[in-house]
This record gives sequence, structure tokens and C-alpha cells, in this order.
Amino acid sequence: MSHADAGRLIHLSKKREREKEDIEQRKKQVEDEAKKREGMIFTFSKIIEFSEANIGSKFTANYDAVEEHLKSATVGLVTLDDMRELQKDVIVDREKKLARGEDESKKAELSKSKGTAEKYTQKRMLSFVGNDEEEEEEIVIVSKKRVGMDPTVDTSFLPDKERQEQLAKRKEELATEWKAQQEKEKNEEITIAYVYWDGSSHRKNTRMKKGATIAQFLAKAIEALKKEFTELKSCIPENLMFIKEDLIIPHFYTFQDFIATKAMGKTGPLYEFDAIGEIRLRQDAALDIGESHPAKVVLRSWYERNKHIYPASRWEPFVPNKKYKNSELDDLKNI
Repeated sequence: MSHADAGRLIHLSKKREREKEDIEQRKKQVEDEAKKREGMIFTFSKIIEFSEANIGSKFTANYDAVEEHLKSATVGLVTLDDMRELQKDVIVDREKKLARGEDESKKAELSKSKGTAEKYTQKRMLSFVGNDEEEEEEIVIVSKKRVGMDPTVDTSFLPDKERQEQLAKRKEELATEWKAQQEKEKNEEITIAYVYWDGSSHRKNTRMKKGATIAQFLAKAIEALKKEFTELKSCIPENLMFIKEDLIIPHFYTFQDFIATKAMGKTGPLYEFDAIGEIRLRQDAALDIGESHPAKVVLRSWYERNKHIYPASRWEPFVPNKKYKNSELDDLKNI
């Protein structure tokens, strides 16, 4: 045998030995896996047995609780349908309690403590209705009292809800009282002294309510003047102008508006309509400041023709809240 054949035989024998070792290792792995599977099957079977026992005990406890509740809730003879409905309601209620995990003993203690607390906040009294005695409960509401405040300290600058509510209520009362007073005053009658001005003065007087508008006054003035002045027979209030204290007053204002605000004009107060006399008939016009003078009723057409001539040149539209100074009358001293 040559050396090459001997070396080949040695290599083959070593290869067979390695294959045997591999086979032995695989057999061992297969045996170990089989043992593990047997252990897992045993453990799973134990778990199933324990679960069945636990479920059985729970079902038994649940059944006992439902049966006990049914016994306590059922009084006297009931029909089969009523019994089934009651059993169904008890089972549903029991399942809800188990799902929430509530403890009956804790719930009983909670309801007991709640009932004790309600005794302190409720006042029980007996009422007799006919021949039956019924017990009624009346809830006593305890108002919160503010304690710990020093009454001698000024707290008017601090926000106070009660004080604000009282102020708001007082404001509403005053507003209502003021409106009622204004309505009463609007129905009072006053004497209006006026002149129809066509270059000369024609003095007239009439009675009007304080709540009447300038347009209503002009309509009444037309009725009184058209018999004497032919140019007013076909006239309407829009064709006339109302001049008071050298101010052209719009027709929508009422006499009460000037009386309530005590507005002043260029030559005197706008709120006094029972005038003393015409200022321009006096010798010194500057001395008549503060006196009320008759209102003027003027045709618009006459004003458009003579607005550049005194006294129409001094007339100007009325502006609310404007203060007219006495210095505007300085030019009257030379009349």
C-alpha cells in the first residue's frame, strides 16, 4: 500500500467519525425538544384545570349572590313572568357591578355615610294630608356669610359683586323714574310766545304741550295766522322756519328737549318760551342777556331774500352742545 492510499484511508475514517458525532448531537437535540414539549403540555393542562376551577368558584359565588338578592327583593307571591324579569334585572345589575369592580361592602359604607351627611343638611317635618301621615323633606339652604372683614376699612375701590348689583339695580330704578317723570312733563301745557316776522313783529300766543315738536307748533301757528296773512293760506310747516334766540331750530326737536337740557342760545335761554319781549325793541340790547324773547315764525322765501340784512344776517342753524358766548352780541350795542 502506498503512502497516498494510507493517507486517503485515514481521512475517510476521520470524516466518518465526525458524521457520527453530528448524528449523536442531532439525536440529543431532538430528545431535548421532545422533553420541552411534554413539559409545556403539562403546564398548559394545569393552567386549564386551575382556570376551570376558578371560573367555577366565581360562577358559584355569582350565582349565590344573585339568588340571595332575588330572595331579598321578592316579597309575597309573584307570577312567573315577573320573576323572570326580576331575575334578568338582577343578573344585569350584578354583571355591571363585577365589570366595575365594585365592592358591596364599600358601597354599603359609602351609602351609609352619605345618608348620615344628608341628615345634617335636611330638615324633616310631618305633614298631614287627609287621614294619612306622610313624611316630607325640606332642604335648608344656608347662605354664605362673609367673615373676617373689618367694617371700618374703606373697600369702595375694590371690586364687589354685591355692591355692583345694588348699583345696577339703583340705576335701573332711577332711569325708570326719570322716564316716567319725563312722560308726565311732556303732557304738561306751556304758553308759547311768538311773532310772525315779515320785516315787522306781529306778536301772538298759543298753548302747546311740552312734548310737541316744532313742526306741530308751526302747523298750529299757520291755522292762527292764515286768516290775517294771505301768504300763509297755502303754506305748510316745511315752508316756515322757527327762530329762537337767533338760532334756526330744526322741526324735529320738541320743546321738552330744550327744557330738559336748559340749552342757551345767542341772546338768551332756549327753554323759556313765555317770553318777556323783543330784545331789539329795547334801548340797550346788551342789558337783556339772560332774558327769553319771543320765537320768530318766518317764511323760508322771505329769509332767502333777506338773509344778508339784519336781523336775518345773525341767524344760524342750531348746533347741539355748542356754547354760544355773549361776545357775539357786541354788535347790538350800536342799535
